[in-house]
Amino acid sequence: MMMKSLAIATTLLAIVNGGAAFSAPSLSLTSDVPAAPTREQLAVATSTLIPGEIDIARAFAKSTFPIAPDALISRAKEVLSPPIELGTKDGGKCLADDFEFVAAVVGPIPKEDYLKALGGFKLTESFDIEQNYFGFIVDPIQFNRVWFFTRQIARHISPFMGAQPKDTKDGGMLTLPPQLMHMDFNADGLVKEFGFYTVDRRQGNTGGLGGAFGYFYGVGKPLPIPECQPYKPSFRFRMLNFIGKIGNKLAKK
Repeated sequence: MMMKSLAIATTLLAIVNGGAAFSAPSLSLTSDVPAAPTREQLAVATSTLIPGEIDIARAFAKSTFPIAPDALISRAKEVLSPPIELGTKDGGKCLADDFEFVAAVVGPIPKEDYLKALGGFKLTESFDIEQNYFGFIVDPIQFNRVWFFTRQIARHISPFMGAQPKDTKDGGMLTLPPQLMHMDFNADGLVKEFGFYTVDRRQGNTGGLGGAFGYFYGVGKPLPIPECQPYKPSFRFRMLNFIGKIGNKLAKK
């Protein structure tokens, strides 16, 4: 039984590691390179649904949420704008009474605690932040949710958690990893939930950390807990990875 479990684990790790369990299709390079598609061909290709893809127009037609998708995206952008900044500049008026902040390892945090936490960090006073938002879309399954990305770049301009701005050529620039964010709204256009998740921890210079954790780490003041440190595989995961590599080598012999 133990050997069977080990074999299953080895196969799974081989798949994860790109081992012998799968072989990539070979790429044949010939002189017969097809011509670049025309604009009309691209339009047809991008309008064609692939198996498993949601027909967004049809999905939205079934929505009973009172705020239309385009209007909901406009509302999300309004909430993100400088006069409001997710409730930190309007006294929380844009947030519902039952608002919660929730991220990958933090929360849920209720409205008052959320506002106090952000007010205490004073990120916008310590950093000149360029949010770089893009990709706004309403969830075609959960019609009150807006998804969007951010690729934050921030210059450290004043003391933060005891750390002084660096007098360096790049001015102490922080580049956070790409983050996927979401906002859930109620029927009155108030934010019920806000959260985010790092989607590529290999990018940036904040140890793969997003949100406030990324700023703590970026200025050399990470909180002394595992969640505020760069990701490190557990001992058990490293051992499974090791076993998977051995299994790959044995499979190739």
